[in-house]
Amino acid sequence: MRHHRYFVYILTNQNHMVLYVGVTNDLGRRVTEHRSGVHQGFTKRYNVTKLIYFEEYTDINAAIAREKQFKSGSRQKKLDAVASLNPNWDELLP
Repeated sequence: MRHHRYFVYILTNQNHMVLYVGVTNDLGRRVTEHRSGVHQGFTKRYNVTKLIYFEEYTDINAAIAREKQFKSGSRQKKLDAVASLNPNWDELLP
């Protein structure tokens, strides 16, 4: 049986003013897409390319629920999550 992996992630721009939350089954591919600007939209418009946070799940429904929790929560809750894992806001996927 194949082990599925899903990721909830937070990206920011270079000056850390914008936060973007997403979910994917291939974190490396998805971050590369954000960085190359292949999709029109928010991340391309605001140059949101720096991976600063992620969580891994084996259940897609749990990952989607977590993404929705982040998106409906305050900016402070996102900042708190990042601070708990990556207080220096280092790039997690060079």
